[in-house]
Amino acid sequence: MADITMYGAPWCPDCRRSKKFLTEQRVPFDWIDVGQDAAALARIQEIQHGGRSIPTIVFADGAVLIEPTNEDLAKKLGLTLEAKRSCYDLAIVGGGPAGLAAAIYAAREGIDAIVIDRGALGGQASITECVDNYPGFPEGVSGADLAARFIEQATRYGVELLSAVSVEHIGRDDVEQGDVALKLGNGQDISAHAVLIATGTTYRRLNVPGEEGLIGSGLHFCATCDAPFYRGADDLMVIGGGNSALEESMYLTRFAKHVQIVQRGDHLTASSLLQDKVKNDPRFDVMVNTEIVSLAGKDGKLTGVEVRDRATGEAKTLHPTAAFVYIGQTPQTEFLRGTLELDERGFVVDTGDFNTSMPGVCVAGDVRAGSTKQLGSAVGDGIAALLAVRRYLEIHDQIAARAG
Repeated sequence: MADITMYGAPWCPDCRRSKKFLTEQRVPFDWIDVGQDAAALARIQEIQHGGRSIPTIVFADGAVLIEPTNEDLAKKLGLTLEAKRSCYDLAIVGGGPAGLAAAIYAAREGIDAIVIDRGALGGQASITECVDNYPGFPEGVSGADLAARFIEQATRYGVELLSAVSVEHIGRDDVEQGDVALKLGNGQDISAHAVLIATGTTYRRLNVPGEEGLIGSGLHFCATCDAPFYRGADDLMVIGGGNSALEESMYLTRFAKHVQIVQRGDHLTASSLLQDKVKNDPRFDVMVNTEIVSLAGKDGKLTGVEVRDRATGEAKTLHPTAAFVYIGQTPQTEFLRGTLELDERGFVVDTGDFNTSMPGVCVAGDVRAGSTKQLGSAVGDGIAALLAVRRYLEIHDQIAARAG
């Protein structure tokens, strides 16, 4: 049993949000569906003196949070939610592999840096079941373990790490000496001589009827996070045909007897090694040139996936217990619109040598237009961008010295 128990229901959006937050923070918890467990419903009524509000989250020390915000959860978990100072040499926005690699190099260079991440440190890599292509790990390594190593190394160097705090805006308004101002979601205002944007991406949505109401309750974007909820299922579905889709498909076989892989294109795009593993395993059924038309659900559960053969136009409805989506990525750059130059898909434009359209602001990792969206290259991006930051700071110091 985990130290935290969450009582909720699949149809509850606040339950889905709390589940996502705890999963991102790599905090183990037991999930109990009160709609399927009369004793659990009676338990939360006892806790709330007759109330039925969900999620109700019970901690090992006996503390209870009812319908908590992410900030409430962060405080209970002991996460640091405020920057220690008002000004830094470098603010790194995003705590994934690119941001953490840059932070480690910054510390070694004597650059005073803070890392700020709206979610959990480690980025998407931290919720990948197995990273099989990162140098130095011939047997592969879990994403959570690799992320923990990055975080531990940054902590050992004394880098200030701030998670569960968003950056709402960056700019130069009312900041002296050309520093960059950052407005944080916790209400704080800080400034930095330079900023590195390494916010990464989120999973792309299907944008089909029925999708929104099923996210987190039958439709998922992270097998590592949510597959355990479907232990013993007859059929699960993976939508997508790239490396991530096939890697997560293989992971799903730990929980389900059979996995359907649906790819809109006319062929899988994953590596030949992954394709061979899937094609030679009877637990997988691969459907290419097939698009998702709509999703159907009832009582917070997926009941049907309508698909269409793009060649013949024939439509049919499949009935997996749950579906997992891996069809690409969307950059986390909404807070940068109108401030930095973005390309047509919303990725930050690299104007050369990891710089952006705003002097003193660099970019690295998956959020950078033209990046390869690979873990190894994200780490390299972070290091290369940090060297560009160092050059900028050297010039900044010279200008500041002359002004003084």
